[in-house]
Amino acid sequence: MYLQVDFLLLGQPQIEDSIDFDFIYDLVEDYYCLDNGRPSVDPVVLIKIALIQYLFGIRSMRQTIKEIETNVAYRWFLGYGLTEKIPHFSTFGKNYVRRFQDTDLFEVIFERILQEAIDHGFVNPEVIFIDSTHVKGNANKKKYVKKLVRAQARVYQEQLQDEINQDRLANGKKTLAPKSDVEIKEVKESTTDPESGYFVKNERERIFAYSFHTGCDRNGFVLGAIVEPSNVHDSQVFPSLYEQIKTTVAQPTAVAVDAGYKTPYISKILLDDGVQPVMPYTRPQTKNGFFRKHEYVYDEYYDWYICPAGETLTYRTTTREGYRQYISDPKTCKDCPFLSQCTNSRNHIKQIHRHIWQDYLDEAEHLRHTEQNKQIYKQRKETIERVFADMKEKHGMRWTTLRGKRRVQMQAMLLFAAMNLKKLANWRWRNHRLGRFLSQLMRKPLLGTVFRSGFSTV
Repeated sequence: MYLQVDFLLLGQPQIEDSIDFDFIYDLVEDYYCLDNGRPSVDPVVLIKIALIQYLFGIRSMRQTIKEIETNVAYRWFLGYGLTEKIPHFSTFGKNYVRRFQDTDLFEVIFERILQEAIDHGFVNPEVIFIDSTHVKGNANKKKYVKKLVRAQARVYQEQLQDEINQDRLANGKKTLAPKSDVEIKEVKESTTDPESGYFVKNERERIFAYSFHTGCDRNGFVLGAIVEPSNVHDSQVFPSLYEQIKTTVAQPTAVAVDAGYKTPYISKILLDDGVQPVMPYTRPQTKNGFFRKHEYVYDEYYDWYICPAGETLTYRTTTREGYRQYISDPKTCKDCPFLSQCTNSRNHIKQIHRHIWQDYLDEAEHLRHTEQNKQIYKQRKETIERVFADMKEKHGMRWTTLRGKRRVQMQAMLLFAAMNLKKLANWRWRNHRLGRFLSQLMRKPLLGTVFRSGFSTV
């Protein structure tokens, strides 16, 4: 059965006809010497061997070479005869270390295959679906050291700081000086692969892993990917991934994300770009028996909140984190019949925090109720979730055997290049068969006349 699948994809040259691999020669020209040393393995063959591994989900390069030695379809794809010797399994790894490491070769190959799909009209970047999935690292979860490290700064910290000070000045408050002290946190660092991140998978399992932050279109073509340690939050990576896709593909009209990306800053990025954010419902984090935040109505004109009892909470200050504080009058709240549902404060003061970019998040929440957003969000399970399912189930990426973020990034780009190539080949083959069927249909006298007359009336 597997040999039949191989022939369908490789033996009948779907992939070979989908893209001309000769572009790889131009990419690697500077990494090879033409007049010195022993003859090298053809670089196109090296890349094709890696693509075979990820196309068919073979777990290791050693096993891939064994499969190639006995598989006629693989040999045909590489241009090797039945008796020719296949390169040693360590050849690709050595070439990576000596030539391809710290280069953008694999990113360029990914972009070239993606561009081929775009040129054929298979990619629809109007709506982008972005999410991340965790891939288990090649690290023993019991071998780690605890370290104090500097907390990762928010990518928008400077912009936020400027707007905080502007808001404070507008309300008669002094500006805040930048923080002089550095925020420190304790993390667990793997001694096997220090660049992986400690990830709490569930209540029972904790592992070292990487996160594959990925974006795809409606048709399931991967448009971009960034690999980070699994302890880096999704919202930290979103700006870089969004900018990457916008630059290399096109600016979308809508971006669909899950709850991990539902933040004021991401809403601001998208709405400022004229892009429609598609975000899910998030459950309020209020304790049982207390009023929820949406029951306190914000009055934009007077810049205050109105509580369920009809009293107001007025502006107090803007914090370093970018939140505007609104507080109630304790004299009024002291005798309020709803006090026990409002606050547990000993001073009888209710506080509400509102982010200075909350308007963007409110607009995203408003758009959530539109029929268009509901339909787009439903497509996540058919797009980005399917990409991750195929990645792990069909292409063998439940865990990685490589160590180091740069090498795992290379692996991710080759993996997604293979997935895009497979989809491109299948779609081109399907269109070719459809075109051949229609041309045969047109040749039949009766059906051809009806078919042509039908098209002429459209």
